[in-house]
Amino acid sequence: MAMFFTQDWADDVRRALNDGPDEKTLAGKLEEYWDFYRLVRSGYSSSWALGARDLPAELGGGTQYLVVEWDQGQATACRIVDGGAAATYTLAADYRDWRALFEGYDALRTVMYRKLLLEDGDLLEFFKAIYFFVECLALIATVPTTFPTKAAVPV
Repeated sequence: MAMFFTQDWADDVRRALNDGPDEKTLAGKLEEYWDFYRLVRSGYSSSWALGARDLPAELGGGTQYLVVEWDQGQATACRIVDGGAAATYTLAADYRDWRALFEGYDALRTVMYRKLLLEDGDLLEFFKAIYFFVECLALIATVPTTFPTKAAVPV
């Protein structure tokens, strides 16, 4: 298992995004939902900078970004960068909200309850593909991940 917000973890995220949802996940929603997901994914070519704010010192502190580059429905690159990152869409959440996602908090609620906020990018264009994004966020949360044991999660 890779440590959260390390390059090894980002590599695992890329594999999970490209593998897509497993059979159990697919069976949990209507086929029409997945038809739409596949339609959006088939030609998706944008990039995301997914920020984690207030990282513990063991992870470098401050804010870092997972940059995901998409080309024709494939995650072609995932990398961790410090500070700002150029991307089609920039979103960020507090470390505690990222950790909650990995501990079972719902990906759709993470977006809809504004725990992961769009900070830069065309809001309308982003939300045209929101179900694709949410499913990708859910995929990211399935990546086996460790967190620093000393880092307290702020409340």
